[in-house]
Amino acid sequence: MRGKRGQVAIFVIIAVVIVGLVIGFVAFRDKIDLGGIPAELQPVFSHYESCIEEDTRIASELLGVQGGRIELGDYTPGSDYAPFSSHLNFLGSPIGFWYYTTGNGVIKESVPTRIDMEREAGDFIEGELGNCDFSPFYEQGFSIELGRPSVETKIEDTRVDVVLTQDLKVSKGDVAGTKSLHRASVGSRLGELHKKALEIYNKEKSEGFLEKYAVDVLRSYAPVDGVNVQCSPTIWKTREVVDELKNGLSANLGNIKFKGDYYTLANKDNNYFVVDLNVDDETRVLYSKDWASKIEIAGDGVSQELMVAQPVGNQEGLGTMGFCYVPYHFVYDLAFPVMIQLGSGREIFQFPLVVIVDKNLPRNPLEASIEFEEENDVCAFKENDARIAAYDTHLNPIVGVRVAYQCFQQRCELGETKINGGNAVLETKVPVCVNGYLIGEADNYTSTRQLFSSNSETSADLILERTHTVKVNVKVDGQNINSGIVHFVSDKNSVSVVLPEQDMVDLSEGMYNVSVYVYGNSSVVIPGSTRTECTNAAKSGLLGFFGQTEEKCFEISVPETRIDYALRGGGKSEMYIFESDLEEGEMTLHVPSLPLPNSIEQLQYNFEIFSSFGVEVSFS
Repeated sequence: MRGKRGQVAIFVIIAVVIVGLVIGFVAFRDKIDLGGIPAELQPVFSHYESCIEEDTRIASELLGVQGGRIELGDYTPGSDYAPFSSHLNFLGSPIGFWYYTTGNGVIKESVPTRIDMEREAGDFIEGELGNCDFSPFYEQGFSIELGRPSVETKIEDTRVDVVLTQDLKVSKGDVAGTKSLHRASVGSRLGELHKKALEIYNKEKSEGFLEKYAVDVLRSYAPVDGVNVQCSPTIWKTREVVDELKNGLSANLGNIKFKGDYYTLANKDNNYFVVDLNVDDETRVLYSKDWASKIEIAGDGVSQELMVAQPVGNQEGLGTMGFCYVPYHFVYDLAFPVMIQLGSGREIFQFPLVVIVDKNLPRNPLEASIEFEEENDVCAFKENDARIAAYDTHLNPIVGVRVAYQCFQQRCELGETKINGGNAVLETKVPVCVNGYLIGEADNYTSTRQLFSSNSETSADLILERTHTVKVNVKVDGQNINSGIVHFVSDKNSVSVVLPEQDMVDLSEGMYNVSVYVYGNSSVVIPGSTRTECTNAAKSGLLGFFGQTEEKCFEISVPETRIDYALRGGGKSEMYIFESDLEEGEMTLHVPSLPLPNSIEQLQYNFEIFSSFGVEVSFS
């Protein structure tokens, strides 16, 4: 009997528990979310996921309009030889060239892979998450805590997926909830457009189809070679030839189409402007005559103002020919930027490159090496162990140094240093690589790169130099000024300040080349001028056939030029800046003044003597 009574008691207890659970669920079902988050806290989590989604959308758009980059990278200026910087100023926004010529004539490529875009999108999203506005929830009494984020981004052809690992703790009164994994997916054709952009780029790189169009424009819009039957010189104005050539490039390059969108055109019979490459999206080739371009013309009789072809047959002893003719042959070197745009509506992908014509001929084709798919992800194969320690210049351990490993063109994030046995150490797995680079980055320190072959090395020490934020002042002849540019260039980094908008700079101890350029409101007007150029030409009429010549002169006019801002002071010096000086927090750079320019010669003189002036520095 006792056994049966015990069994009955157990059943009664189970029944009471079940009834209690049912009553509890009915009573609190409005406050319970099946995912484990109380319903009254769910709006906070939903709001945060909408922030992640919006940041993902912005990152996708930035990657599209900035040629697959969010971080613009180091700026490299151009030169007289190649007037291109590493970036094209497009409607006020700098965009990195995929292919260009540096100031010393070296061909450079900077084409982002899909892995590069995923990394930059992840960094952008991680940096923007702190701007998510929770103020409406704080006003309602919510308490919100956010942990350290870790973002993984995957760019597919038609969407961008984000997985965010971050503790989000929300509470209100006695109700609390935590969520650590957040996801977002945004519809975007970024991956697909990037793939098509690579197809166009590789075709241009290997075939130079843009250069071939440019050569056709050159021969159609500018005098290249030919013969005129006349006894007087043939004369062109150099500036007019250059302007006409730029107009021809703008008109013709803008008509280039690709096979995919060609059949939507009204005129399907004109195949000249159709590139043999199937691209379904609307694709545009843009060129502006206002962009920095290199157009050099060489040949007999070429000057800055005139291109003169002399006649044959009017010289003494050749009059018996009975006629005169003017042969001409000019050699052109062209280098100019174009922008390739794909897509339609708001979603576009665009990238700039430089088109090069060398001595009237398109540049030699280059091997197309940029792959469409980035399947070989080195970072996915972390097999070897590594121990990385981080110290400052006084050998004090630095906690929180973000360590990455670069193998070939791929950068693998490894983690951060933590205190372990009195040292700041990161013990991690790294990809197997020969001659890779360990990269250490930390707030308030300069980044460092160290050669590290993970196939044979297992440990490394990274030394980071502390940076200090310093206020920069400039004095010209002892007087404070508020307009100028200061460059600090060292073997570690290069930074600049533009006064008055920016007067703070982060510097570390070291040797610097310091350049100070001071500009003033000169309002200089260089008056217009006229000069005369003369050449011998055949006389008109019968005398010309017998080699008689006469001097003909042409007036060359230089229009009035107004210079609102001119170099008024500055100098250059090499100096060693100590950490103790930087700790003062403020530096003053002392430079001499330059004469007020009132002519082109004076402007040239100012730039010539500028380099001979030095810079003195004081700290306070």
